[in-house]
Amino acid sequence: MNVHRLIADPPQAAERKTQFAALPWRVGDGDRVEVMPMTSRETRRWVIAKGWPIKGLAPNMTASREAYEEAGVEGYVSMNAVGSYAYDKRKPSGRLQAVQVEVYPLQVTVQHPDWPEQFQREKLWLSLQEAAARVDEPGLKTLLAAFSPLSA
Repeated sequence: MNVHRLIADPPQAAERKTQFAALPWRVGDGDRVEVMPMTSRETRRWVIAKGWPIKGLAPNMTASREAYEEAGVEGYVSMNAVGSYAYDKRKPSGRLQAVQVEVYPLQVTVQHPDWPEQFQREKLWLSLQEAAARVDEPGLKTLLAAFSPLSA
C-alpha cells in the first residue's frame, strides 16, 4: 500500500494532546475505495475511530483497537500514519482541548456482528467523497479527499 502522508492543521500549541485514529477502508463494488466513518457517542457527528495512547501499544495498534471497539472491524493496519489533522475536543467541563490526530489506514478483513460500542454508534461504508461530505473537521475532510491506498 502506497500512501502519502498528509498533515492538515499542524500542531501549533504546546498543550496539544495526541490521539491515534484508524481509517477503516475496503475495496467495494466497481473497485471503488470505501471508508467507514461512524457517529460519535455524544454529539452524533460523523468521525473516525480514535482514542488516547494506550500504554504498551504502538500508535497503529492503539488505532486498530479503537476501530474494533467503536466499529467492530479488524484487519491490516499500516505501521505508518497516512496523515494527521487537528480538532478541538470539548471536555466535560466545557473547556476545549486542542488535539492532533494521527491517522492509520486499516484495510478491513473482518466485520464482527457484535462489538463493544455497537449500541452507541452508527457506521456506514461510504465513498471517500461521501465520507468527506459528512465529517465536520476540515482537516479530516482534506485527509479523506486525498486518501488513496491503492495508488502505485
